[in-house]
Amino acid sequence: MQAEDQHPVLGIDHGEARIGLAITDSLGILAHPLETIQCQTTPAIPRIIELIRQRSIKQIVIGLPLRMDGSEGTAAEKIRTFAEELREALPTPLPLHFIDERLTTVAASEKLRSAGKNAKKQKHIIDQAAAVEILSDWLDQQLPPAF
Repeated sequence: MQAEDQHPVLGIDHGEARIGLAITDSLGILAHPLETIQCQTTPAIPRIIELIRQRSIKQIVIGLPLRMDGSEGTAAEKIRTFAEELREALPTPLPLHFIDERLTTVAASEKLRSAGKNAKKQKHIIDQAAAVEILSDWLDQQLPPAF
């Protein structure tokens, strides 16, 4: 796959009540908030499939909630199950990557606070901001090492 064929990338911060989504620009340089899915009112996988089609998504990055010691627990197992359900629902296979999401919500909340926003009052924004953190972390890992 050529570099230009790898973008845009969809970032997913999966939660019980809400799923935050972020997307890269067409060059795969920056991550931007996209949408928050309210799980109680919107079926998540069909909505994500619709966005993948609309936005011509080429790859998916999902935050994996690891324990502080780096091991996987029941939360990570739920995310892996969700990812498998998403993979099976995709009309065409896409690369799906997991990335350690420890502390991404904390980092997103701090950034929102520093921008003058109250994260607790804007839960729909915090989920998107966490998805941006997940996707940005993954993008950073894709960069070649600096000299």
